[in-house]
Amino acid sequence: MATSEKTVARTRRQSRVRRRVVGTDTRPRLCVFRSNKHMYAQIISDQSGRTILAASTVAFEGEPTGNKSAARKVGERIAQLCQEHHISQVVFDRNGFLFHGRVKEVADGARGAGLKF
Repeated sequence: MATSEKTVARTRRQSRVRRRVVGTDTRPRLCVFRSNKHMYAQIISDQSGRTILAASTVAFEGEPTGNKSAARKVGERIAQLCQEHHISQVVFDRNGFLFHGRVKEVADGARGAGLKF
């Protein structure tokens, strides 16, 4: 199965961003993934090579999951988890997606709940 041109273009954008955006143990990377149905956010430390925290719309049962309000809730949830783990600053990784729409809502939700980036 061949990879679509759209996926290849996103992978190239992703690698360009990843060259500059690196998560450390003190300031991890907030990585956002957008699928057609769901939004996913992970807090990743590239220094130790592990995912520290994760939140997604998969846990939202009976609620709409592919819209901006659900994306904002994911941002608020990831910020809440960060506060519980004493993480106050992160580096935002848009993962090759445009900083627009649902990706922007995750960022705004996280900022609104007290996460700094």
